[in-house]
Amino acid sequence: MRLGLALPQIGPHANTERIAEVAARAEALGYESLWVGDRLHAADEPKTSYPGPAGMPSQQRTSLDPLLVLTVAATATSSALLGTSTLSAPLRAPIQLARSLAGLDRLSGGRLIAGFGLSWLRDEYEAAGVPWTERGARLDETLDALAELWGPDPVCFDGRFSSISRGTFQPKPQQQPVPIYLGGASPAALRRAGRRADGWLGVPMPVDALRHVLASIDDQARAVGRGPVATAIRINPTIQDLPTGIPGVGPIDDLVAYLRSLADLGVADAFVDLQLTTEDTDSLLRTAEDIRTAFP
Repeated sequence: MRLGLALPQIGPHANTERIAEVAARAEALGYESLWVGDRLHAADEPKTSYPGPAGMPSQQRTSLDPLLVLTVAATATSSALLGTSTLSAPLRAPIQLARSLAGLDRLSGGRLIAGFGLSWLRDEYEAAGVPWTERGARLDETLDALAELWGPDPVCFDGRFSSISRGTFQPKPQQQPVPIYLGGASPAALRRAGRRADGWLGVPMPVDALRHVLASIDDQARAVGRGPVATAIRINPTIQDLPTGIPGVGPIDDLVAYLRSLADLGVADAFVDLQLTTEDTDSLLRTAEDIRTAFP
């Protein structure tokens, strides 16, 4: 199983001067993938609830643009995969998204994993002028539009939300095709991942529960004649001395044990986001080194 690291992007880690340093250091430590998230707007009184008991982390009130961060990382590294987990695709026009991601894939030499999701925050949709109730349909249409734009020229697309007249779309991504991963754990999200995606972006859960989810995704893939869907698990650990039995909450040794259980389950990728459990970029790098040393 490949181990990855989330790049500095939020809160006190949102320092453009250190993105390249962290990316290069992570690759040198043996991290095989580098990841970014997406937070467009931090509402004071969100209209939808954060998917966690403590509410939206205060660190997310400061956030660098994910594609800017990946662009810097692409120029500072040579082998690590570069992923988005997740990019809120419906908030962006498909043709603009296609151009940005194609450029990133070429800049990195074909290392992009395009991970998309819907975001839990209704306020982001209102800020972007996108109807909240259309988010799932817009994601589906974005996937259709990307397939057309990244395919052979001439391209042409006529969808419910956007139309692209016949023309040339260049340059194409280096990878053909770019791997597309989808996040979410609702029945609709798992169905979409199994039927449309190359991979699923998951979150920590007990191994037996995760095994059930992965089986459900594979069932959806087989139902439409597709092969197995890869898995990448994002872990936002809370590193502390006291063991809890909760995946990702406890000592580094417990985190490593959970990573090994994911590997035994056949998970292809797991990555840790240390921005919520470290105070600054120096401590993030020290913790990243400790984890990589413990999980060689």
